[in-house]
Amino acid sequence: MSLRLNEARSIFSNFVGMAENQKSVILNSEQLERKLDRLAYEVYEQNFQEQEIYICGIMGRGFMVAVQIADRLRRMSHFDVSVSEVILNKEHPENHEILLNPDLSVKGKCVILCDDVLYTGKTLAYAAIPFMTHHVRKLQCLVLIHRNHLTFPIQPRFIGMKLATTLQEHISVNLAAGIVELK
Repeated sequence: MSLRLNEARSIFSNFVGMAENQKSVILNSEQLERKLDRLAYEVYEQNFQEQEIYICGIMGRGFMVAVQIADRLRRMSHFDVSVSEVILNKEHPENHEILLNPDLSVKGKCVILCDDVLYTGKTLAYAAIPFMTHHVRKLQCLVLIHRNHLTFPIQPRFIGMKLATTLQEHISVNLAAGIVELK
């Protein structure tokens, strides 16, 4: 009996070790394109009355999502679309200035704040600060993946995919390769 127990432990530990190093594809290139298309249509449907819209992405992959959404909106809508990158220290945003590049005048405008993955909501909460101080007319958040582990009062208006994950798992978004993975 102990031989079988040892075999089972060995098989289980090999399986766990193997699983820790594996990646699971969450969205392939075609699925990712469809999610981005759907998000852009949702933004358009919720803001069709606008004459002008500002798509602002959090530096890195959030900005890449913003560019993708803006490109799609330009093709499908009548309104002017401007894109800006929100630059902030993601580790300690409370201790650093938050900037827009290029610095746009967003007072009284409709702004869509974009990020790739929403985890705790901390980054989006701090990224929203400049828009609150510049008195935008409307601020909506868009995320490609929502992980459901919020500790900050952020509720995105546009969500590509809700995904239940453990705290130890990591979502990797690679827009250039057209893939979203769970590690």
